[in-house]
Amino acid sequence: MSTELNERTFILIKPDGVQRGIVGRIVSCFEQKGLRIVGLKMVRISDEQARRQYACHEGKPFHESLVAFMTSGPAVAIILEGREAVAIARKVMGETNPLESSPGTIRGDFAVDFKHNLVHGSDSQDSYEYEMPIYFSPEELHDYELALKSWLYHF
Repeated sequence: MSTELNERTFILIKPDGVQRGIVGRIVSCFEQKGLRIVGLKMVRISDEQARRQYACHEGKPFHESLVAFMTSGPAVAIILEGREAVAIARKVMGETNPLESSPGTIRGDFAVDFKHNLVHGSDSQDSYEYEMPIYFSPEELHDYELALKSWLYHF
């Protein structure tokens, strides 16, 4: 387990999350868990950004429909920071398939469809380092002291 408090992860609230009006509820789930927002913005994902982000799925039968879905409306890009941020964010999101997600997770509580599962999150530090620059420049990330740090982490 990492003891570093500054691991970062990339989160994307997909167009279905924006259209359903639950962006605030989704962001709140991560904040309530203790992850610190260091970057946050609404984006209209371009075809190039979607293809770059999902290049690992190129050639698969669902790739084109995934690109079309991700470019269909605004999304919200977020960078979160905290101890074990990638693993924690993935637990908060729940399983990719909402039918396999536990109640109390974003997908378990709000999603019912595999493709329309509301949120994407980096699955490793390597994927964070690949995904973050697709949506953020380093100047758009903010470093600040989280006043609650001593209430969240045992040192």
